[in-house]
Amino acid sequence: MEIKTNYVDNQILITDKPAGISVLPDGWEKDSQYLVKVLEEEYGKIFIVHRLDKTTSGVMVFARTADAHRSLNMQFDKHEARKIYHAIAIGSPKWDEHIAKHPLRVNVGHRHRTMVDDKNGKPSETRFKILKRYPHHVLLEAELMTGRTHQIRVHAYASGHPLLGDILYSAQETDIIARPALHAYSLSFTHPQTTERLTFTAPYPADFENALLNL
Repeated sequence: MEIKTNYVDNQILITDKPAGISVLPDGWEKDSQYLVKVLEEEYGKIFIVHRLDKTTSGVMVFARTADAHRSLNMQFDKHEARKIYHAIAIGSPKWDEHIAKHPLRVNVGHRHRTMVDDKNGKPSETRFKILKRYPHHVLLEAELMTGRTHQIRVHAYASGHPLLGDILYSAQETDIIARPALHAYSLSFTHPQTTERLTFTAPYPADFENALLNL
């Protein structure tokens, strides 16, 4: 599997993660290829700042030094880093913009789902905006204000519009796309060394692009 590196210097590495590869070793397939291993074979030691699901494509940043790792972690913890996702959702929402604030509890049951739990869930917020409407679907922008596992997927489902292809969260099987239609489109943060504000984007992969054409 080819991994595209968008930018690299002595502090950070920006990559365009393909769908279908885990960031870290898969608990079920310990010998399978994973993103950190592939990148470290080429660039040496890297530090994880954030993660994407195995089925999610898009832009990621890794730190190359301990100092850069601390700086980026603080930015993510304080919500100073801005993460924008694009997703295809099922249905035709009555809103053009929507803020989902359902509290979420992660890793529930044998399927390790994230669930809305008003009593025991952690505060969670996703800001949705419709970018384009199709006859039976919408292209959404989703901005994460918190970083819970499967947050966008569950908030879309809880708002009545699950993501296309997201069988784990009630979507029907489809031949339009073989995974949840979710792509990490852009990432903004301050460079740990230069303090310059940077924004990186990842173009849609072929399966996401084809799904939009098929709508």
